[in-house]
Amino acid sequence: MIHFFLLYRYLTLPVSRFSVRKWLIRSLLALVVLPVLLVLMLRFIDPAIWMWKIQRTLNPPKHYPAESHHQWVALEQIAPAMQLAVIAAEDQKFPHHWGLDFESISKAISNNQKGKGIKGASTLSQQAAKNLFLWPAKSYLRKGLEAGFTLLMETLWDKPRILEVYLNIVEFGPGIYGVEAASQAFFDKPAKNLTTTEAARLAAVLPNPYRMSAARPSSYVWQRTAWIKDQMRLLGTEHWHH
Repeated sequence: MIHFFLLYRYLTLPVSRFSVRKWLIRSLLALVVLPVLLVLMLRFIDPAIWMWKIQRTLNPPKHYPAESHHQWVALEQIAPAMQLAVIAAEDQKFPHHWGLDFESISKAISNNQKGKGIKGASTLSQQAAKNLFLWPAKSYLRKGLEAGFTLLMETLWDKPRILEVYLNIVEFGPGIYGVEAASQAFFDKPAKNLTTTEAARLAAVLPNPYRMSAARPSSYVWQRTAWIKDQMRLLGTEHWHH
């Protein structure tokens, strides 16, 4: 009984303002330092798991397979055409911006105010940050965290590392993560051997790989593939090299 009384007295001791302030300072420091350390670590270590895949596994959408597919490959093992295709399709300013495309963000806000929805505001860096660290729901909190992680990645990583991570964790089809798994699944070849047309077709389905299929392309996917190939020609191979 004495032990319980002593424990009660200990738990109900008044907390000084200094202790509360000290705890708050440590908590704030942890909130700043831990993400920095995590992003810095992932510059050198390939992630075995990421938040987008965790979300899909815990809350599988319709047609999600019982077993997912993924194989990490270095950027040097991904065809240059594939690298250029996703830049042409998703973020043509990728080699030059610092992760946030303010012009596109401004247009997206304007469209949202007009009731057109938010489209085309996310850069490749933002998409990589979202897939790696965050959840898919749309909210101001998530967008704020996404911007923070994006700026950390742009500061602590180089552009080739950002593109490598993006191409290895993005979902190209239900349960098919990364370009190597997609290349094997859809074309029965490694990602380093993808042709320009195959690369453009994979990039064409990225906005929604559950509605669009690289295995059974619709007329829209073929049109988008042709558009991406045109953009690749306009950009030229010198637009992206590492």
